[in-house]
Amino acid sequence: MDTVEPVNSQLRVGLVGAGSWARRVHAPGVADHPATTLSAVWTRRPEVTAALADEYDATACDTFDELLDSVDAVAFAVPPTVQGDLAVTAAEAGKHLILEKPLAADVAQAERIARAVSESDVVALMVLTLRYTMRTRDWLAGIAETGGWTGASARWLSGALLGDQYGKAAWRHEIGSLGDIGPHVLDLVDAALGPITDVVSARRNAGDLWHILLEHDGGATSSVALASRLPVRPTAVEFAVYGEHGLRVLGREHNGGPESFTALLDDFAAMVDSGMREHPCDVHRGVHLQRVLELCRARAALD
Repeated sequence: MDTVEPVNSQLRVGLVGAGSWARRVHAPGVADHPATTLSAVWTRRPEVTAALADEYDATACDTFDELLDSVDAVAFAVPPTVQGDLAVTAAEAGKHLILEKPLAADVAQAERIARAVSESDVVALMVLTLRYTMRTRDWLAGIAETGGWTGASARWLSGALLGDQYGKAAWRHEIGSLGDIGPHVLDLVDAALGPITDVVSARRNAGDLWHILLEHDGGATSSVALASRLPVRPTAVEFAVYGEHGLRVLGREHNGGPESFTALLDDFAAMVDSGMREHPCDVHRGVHLQRVLELCRARAALD
């Protein structure tokens, strides 16, 4: 197992993947941030790798191992099945990780990533974009300060998989709305009301519309609605908590991905520099969310 070397200048980040999200968020975010530089790119398609690398004056790598040899950190923008295997290899090589959601294909794979991260003592943050905005952080801080919340509702209704930008990604159709947008929603209701301890009910219709009822530590409950194949423009996102102090509502900022990714990189670079490893959106958060996703699927099979 490689030893993590201290970084005294910009973090050299290697990007794995070149899909829409990688091109719109990961690549420009890493390239423009003062603490990072996009130094290498690798995908399974050489011509795509070369095109993206040329755009940012980065090295186009022929193999994943070649990328690992030239970077301090790896940013993944690939399907969870691919990320699950490669992230373990990267962590064992002593590379810090920027991980997409969901963390892996299943709980066992997610746990392997977390174990490799812990054993190698590297930073590993999840790209849970909602959590990095100041608006969300202020909302959660106000909820925590006030207390007394007994319930929550959340909805994320989208037509993203009906459009060209994400609709051509076969893996997104495969994991559906629960795997694709579910981590964002489950993470935020969990952060607002306390850890999700059980999935009371989960229903999925033929159009991949999910309705989920959750129980949280302390007895609070939340309801969640998820869809990515509804003709909804723009995407409708709303979170609400309620209790003895009334109602607190949070919406999503339109096109907030790049800003959130910049805030993630702020935290990421600070953690690498300081030696801190714990974060509300670290790899262990990813494992927790993976377990909740599995509980939802299991409950849906029974309901």
